Amino acid sequence: MKSLTCNDNLKHTITENCAKLDVETHPTEGLRRAAVALVVVDVRHAPNVYSIGYNESMKTEAAVIATQRPNKMNRHAGQWALPGGRMDPGETPEQTALRELEEEVGVTLGPEHIIGRLDDFTTRSGFVMTPIVMWGGTKIEFNPDPNEVAAAHRLPVRELLRTDSPYFQTIPESENPVLYMSIGESWIAAPTGAILYQFREVAILGKQTRVSHFEQPYFAWK
Repeated sequence: MKSLTCNDNLKHTITENCAKLDVETHPTEGLRRAAVALVVVDVRHAPNVYSIGYNESMKTEAAVIATQRPNKMNRHAGQWALPGGRMDPGETPEQTALRELEEEVGVTLGPEHIIGRLDDFTTRSGFVMTPIVMWGGTKIEFNPDPNEVAAAHRLPVRELLRTDSPYFQTIPESENPVLYMSIGESWIAAPTGAILYQFREVAILGKQTRVSHFEQPYFAWK
C-alpha cells in the first residue's frame, strides 16, 4: 500500500484509479436523482470536527468528509451520510455535489476539484445516488449548517482499510447481504457504507469492485 499522506502523489493516484473505472449508471425512471460528494482532505484535528481514530502521527494522512444527520430530520434522521442531496432541475451530478457540500458543510470547491466519479447506487428509499470524488487537500475548514448536519467528521482513509471491514448481514427479503463498514467502534451501513467501500477499492486500491448490488438495512428503506 502506498503512502496515505494527503499530498499531490495521492491525488494523482486517486485520479488515475478513478479514470480506469468504467462507471455504471442506473436507470432513473420513477426514481429521484441525487448526488453525494466524496471529498478527500487531511485528518488534521480541528475543534469543530471529530476525527475518528485520530492520533498525532496521522494528522497529515488522508481522510474523507462524512456527516451525521440531525435527529429531527424527517428522513434518515441520525444516520451517517456523505454531503449531498437531491438534484435540482437542470443540474448535473457534479453541480449538485458541489452545491450540497457548500450548503451542508460550508466547504466551497469548484469544478477543478472534481477528480472522479463512482458507480450509481439505487437506494431502497427511491433515489439513484451518484458519488462524485473531489480533492479538498490540506487547507479545508468546515462550517456545518446545524439544520442539515448534526456533526461533520474526517474519516481517516486508514479506517476504511481495516481488515474487519466490510462485514455482512443476511436478511430474508434479499438474496444479497447488507454491507457495513467498521468505523471506530461503530459502523456505517449501505448505501453510504457501500459507497465508502467502493471508494476504498477503486480510488485507493485500484481495484474494479462493484457495490450497487449490496443490500441496505431496514432503517434505510424508508
